[in-house]
Amino acid sequence: MDSETRRNGPWRRNLTVLWFCTFVAGVAFSEISPFLSLYVNSMGNFTKSQVTIYSGLVYGADFLVNALVSPLWGKLADKKGRKIMLLRAAFGMTITFGLMGLAQSVWQMILLRAIQGIFAGYIPNAQALIASQAPLEKSGMALSTLTTGYTSGFLLGPIIGGALAQVFSIRMTFFITAGLLFLTFLMSWLLVKEKFTPVSETGPNAVSYSFKSLPNPKLIIILLFSTLIVMAGNSSISPIISLYVKELMHHVGPITLVAGIIAALPGISNIIMAPRLGRYGDKHGSGKVLLFGFTFATIVYFPQGLILNIFILGFLRLMVGISDAALFPEIQTLLTKNTPVNMTSYIFSWNQSFSSLGAMFGSLLGGFIAGIFDYNAVFIMTALMLFLNLLLIWFFAPEIRHLKRA
Repeated sequence: MDSETRRNGPWRRNLTVLWFCTFVAGVAFSEISPFLSLYVNSMGNFTKSQVTIYSGLVYGADFLVNALVSPLWGKLADKKGRKIMLLRAAFGMTITFGLMGLAQSVWQMILLRAIQGIFAGYIPNAQALIASQAPLEKSGMALSTLTTGYTSGFLLGPIIGGALAQVFSIRMTFFITAGLLFLTFLMSWLLVKEKFTPVSETGPNAVSYSFKSLPNPKLIIILLFSTLIVMAGNSSISPIISLYVKELMHHVGPITLVAGIIAALPGISNIIMAPRLGRYGDKHGSGKVLLFGFTFATIVYFPQGLILNIFILGFLRLMVGISDAALFPEIQTLLTKNTPVNMTSYIFSWNQSFSSLGAMFGSLLGGFIAGIFDYNAVFIMTALMLFLNLLLIWFFAPEIRHLKRA
């Protein structure tokens, strides 16, 4: 797709529609997650260790299956279109979330979460659609703006879910979530526009779904690995942040409220900074923003493991949102700029796979490190991982720091 076609295409309309849809999807996904363990606990007379194990299986089944099937869906999206993949994901998850509200046993939940992993992928397909339509000189701004949609949803989801669970029940919340996902299905079907040209499977213009056929396969692999590390860093913190807050507050005071506020702070700064950093990257180079993100993340994560004051932790968590705003959207932008348009969904689906693996790896590693050492060691470990990733990019992907508008 040439630049003029992109500029005159429906990308702005689709960005507006998909911003709202990813916001709704973000709310739907995150309003359930905090209560999965409580839902599991209500399904039997379990010991504390059994609840922990079963909750981990329920939580991880989705990510594991999604990591395995995402590249297959991505290849199909490049052949059949991204809009149909949006519809597939939204409708499939409408059904699975509705069925979860009817589940009577842990094993039914594990099975349904695994099936959910098969159908997952609404947000990465929305990213791929916008990446394939937006003018390259606007891609950073477009993808960063889209990021604020689902980030806002993920931020508000637990609050909305908590209110719904309090007023109705956890089981009813699954049905409401299914309704929200059906709304995204209808909006995607009726409002998203895509003029799709199927990729050629034969002849001289045939697409080879091989990393070797990419203009810069090494850079793509490094960017995918970076997604894994950034997601692992975030996921390693999530399971222990409330416990760390409890420790810093000396086990007294409104611990749950403070933990919720601390957990929400990165999302707030992310929403504010993502579009600004995206526009800066479009003008001065996405690579510069990415390097800033890794450097800044290392700087703000390390002291989180050394502090003794809850207010300093809150400030540093707020700063984490700035680094996230510089990392996730710019990785996606660099993937877009270094991938042929007819392989966009395929590469973005691999990015989703690495993100899912990072979420699993981070949760396991964070729990392991906290168990051996203490909660503060998880923050120091995350800072070290991000610093090593920075060195990897600096020495093995020098084009990122040399190109003015990488």
